[in-house]
Amino acid sequence: MQFARAAWRFLVAIKDGMVLIAMLLFFAALYALLSSQPNSAAIRDGALLLDLNGVIVEEPAAPTFEDFLASSADNSPREYRLRDVVHAIDSSVDDDRVKAIVLDLSSFAGGGQTSLTDVGAALDRARKAGKPIYAFASFYSDDSYQLAAHATDIWLDPMGGIIFAGPGGNRLYYKGLIDRLGVTANIYRVGTYKSAVEPYMRADQSPAAREASQALYGVLWDSWLAEVKKIRPQAVIKPFADDPATFVKTAGGNLAKVAMEQKLVDKLGDKTAFDRFVAEQVGIDETPSPDSFNSIDYDDFVAANPVDRNGSAIGVITVAGEIVGGKTGPGMAASGRIAEQIYKALDEDQIKALVVRIDSPGGSAFASEEIRLALLEAKKKKLPIVVSMGDVAASGGYWVATAGDHIFAEPDTITGSIGVFAVLPSFEKALAKWGVTADGVQTTPLSGEPNFVGGFSADLNTILQAGVENSYGDFVKLVAKARGKTPAQVDTIGQGRVWDGGTARQLGLIDGFGGIKDALAEAAKRAGLAEGDYHPQYLDPESKFSWLPFDGIPFVRQESAPVTGVIGWATQRQKAIFGQALATAQGLLAREDVQALCLECGASVPRNNKASAGWFDRLLAYSFSSVPR
Repeated sequence: MQFARAAWRFLVAIKDGMVLIAMLLFFAALYALLSSQPNSAAIRDGALLLDLNGVIVEEPAAPTFEDFLASSADNSPREYRLRDVVHAIDSSVDDDRVKAIVLDLSSFAGGGQTSLTDVGAALDRARKAGKPIYAFASFYSDDSYQLAAHATDIWLDPMGGIIFAGPGGNRLYYKGLIDRLGVTANIYRVGTYKSAVEPYMRADQSPAAREASQALYGVLWDSWLAEVKKIRPQAVIKPFADDPATFVKTAGGNLAKVAMEQKLVDKLGDKTAFDRFVAEQVGIDETPSPDSFNSIDYDDFVAANPVDRNGSAIGVITVAGEIVGGKTGPGMAASGRIAEQIYKALDEDQIKALVVRIDSPGGSAFASEEIRLALLEAKKKKLPIVVSMGDVAASGGYWVATAGDHIFAEPDTITGSIGVFAVLPSFEKALAKWGVTADGVQTTPLSGEPNFVGGFSADLNTILQAGVENSYGDFVKLVAKARGKTPAQVDTIGQGRVWDGGTARQLGLIDGFGGIKDALAEAAKRAGLAEGDYHPQYLDPESKFSWLPFDGIPFVRQESAPVTGVIGWATQRQKAIFGQALATAQGLLAREDVQALCLECGASVPRNNKASAGWFDRLLAYSFSSVPR
């Protein structure tokens, strides 16, 4: 009895400890949530501080439990919504409390080239209106310098430097590893330039992919150089970027010295010296603060300057991130969620037109079509639809764009990539090394397929490739109808090739250059609205915060996805067969008695084993999924 009481006390102590930990985590997250709320009443005279500690994105991901725990820590990175950054800078122009704009770029992790061009244009407008802009970083690279170039004064830490890498670089190729492991990557694709599958079928880049990449990156690099040189003509940028080793060696390895000599920066000084300089311009901060100058908090300023609501509403729907099925996000372009937002806006019958802001490399063809069909419902209600492309609107992103009456892009927008693919692995070679083989009885050529143990049959490979080709045909027809071309013409500029915005305009894939403001103006014009008599109504999803730690990690997902065509059928079957094999092996090892069990009978009855499957089983099953793009 003494042992039982001790064991009981031990179990109760464990339970109490877990409850205490859960309560501490809850209140820590609640404190972080409440303390992170912006205070629009706290704005005072000073410098608008853009301490961009993170990345600039089109649509920030939904906050998680871990995000709020981390938000109370210093230097925790975050995602900044592009339109909020631009709006904050523009709002500072007519605000007398804003004496200057300070860019702290030491922890800036970057953003898309088009997005940074938009921010730079806003900085130019503020500077032209008389707002001085001061930039500081301990080290500058391409993205941070693209913003800093728009500053009145650029400061650099004496122990820092500048390096321009330019777009491009290497990617990993897994063909050698796949062969060594004995894994077969069953690849189905259409498009000479559809290079997304090359890492699984080659050990290097194909000549076609290299040609497309060189053309694209060359345009992006030239555009970057032109933008920076225009705003900072005295800087010696291209010679330094073309031969950095010589410049650095000549300066004895002192990168800060190179930056000063080549007029890339204006002053050398540490953060303290920079803060004191800004304080001389905007006033000294007498209260305890991380900065010695009077500063205006970015979040407070955004909260104090909401978007104008005058005039008629033009709905703005955002398709940002990888396009997937379901209702997840934001941060992922979930077709179910986005379609629901569109239908809800149509039911409310308040918007006069619709702007679709796309910043997506694509994803599921089925999900892309679901979004397109929702947009067609808006067309049935005679609503004009104007597409605004951001940094990238390619593949599935362009699929969605075909619903637009008019398509805007920027010269540096990455678009096109009209092509599709699917990848499903099988393990016949790897398992054969361990003596695992497959055999059985088939009633049709597809019984037991896809066979991840014995390899896919020729019939299945033919069917899957035909399904991918059919999807490509649908894609080409959509583009041809939307852009007034023949399928043959679209196939010529398709084949999975990626284009820059300038070339896309020449090819007729877009209608003109412009950003979100141009798209809103075009939508208003098509809706018969007078200039200035409209405002954007962003159809953003409701912010959903998950209090469950690690929510959204693949191996704890419980939702089931609908079958989306022959590839979806094969993927679902593959996961089910693999999960069944794991469950059978696990069951045989766990059972300790003589069994009166029909394994063949169990194999013929579809079952949902999620309730009994462990997280490791679900992780393995998830890892073998594939999405056509």
